[in-house]
Amino acid sequence: MNLPRIDLALIGGTGVYRLAELENVTTHHPQTAYGAPSGPVRIGQWAGRQVAFLARHGEGHSIPPHKINYRANLAALQALGATRVLALNTVGGISASCQPRALVLADQIIDYTWGRISTLCEEPGSEVLHVDFGEPYSPELRRRLKVAAETAQVALVETGCYGATQGPRLETRAEIARMRRDGCDLVGMTGMPEAALARELGLDYACLAIVANWAAGAGPDPDEVITLEDVLANVDIAMQQVPGVVRALLEAL
Repeated sequence: MNLPRIDLALIGGTGVYRLAELENVTTHHPQTAYGAPSGPVRIGQWAGRQVAFLARHGEGHSIPPHKINYRANLAALQALGATRVLALNTVGGISASCQPRALVLADQIIDYTWGRISTLCEEPGSEVLHVDFGEPYSPELRRRLKVAAETAQVALVETGCYGATQGPRLETRAEIARMRRDGCDLVGMTGMPEAALARELGLDYACLAIVANWAAGAGPDPDEVITLEDVLANVDIAMQQVPGVVRALLEAL
């Protein structure tokens, strides 16, 4: 299979199941050494560049966070020619700057997940990889995204610590209070092991977090009940800013 080099791959989270901006789309169903990815990989043109898209939870949102085959997703994108991956993660906001509908360029992560396959070193006989993970996201890709947001005149919170929880349930107020004490600004369910696996695979990887709601007890109304309808409505509004950032990023590559 001969494909043009993929300039950027995007992984969509909750509420982000397709990219309307892609043109001349082709559909691919790659198999990997780790099994099948969450769904088809759509490849098309955007701003004169070759872009791939994969819905992390499946295009019908049928795969919960702890059941996602993160290894297969990233390996599939790499097999199709991707070297640069932008993860779109739907999250809850903990810090005051990370309010609903904000876009946050995460720079750190704390892993609270458990029981997930979190390395390429799982199978007997595989190479043991002790990768440097002090900076979990690619500094160069983060820099390019900051410049792209400025070019597109899109407000971007330029740093934030992502706390990755197990899900699929949302967190208790006590759990969010602990995460705040730990230094987390955001809470989501899919940031790990995706970021660590991307590092093991040698991919340039960054996270653009879309804040869909206040985390439990973090907002102005500590008794607010989080509903899926509110989450998806906020994602739809915040996502209106993302294409401008991605287009500016692609045009600058």
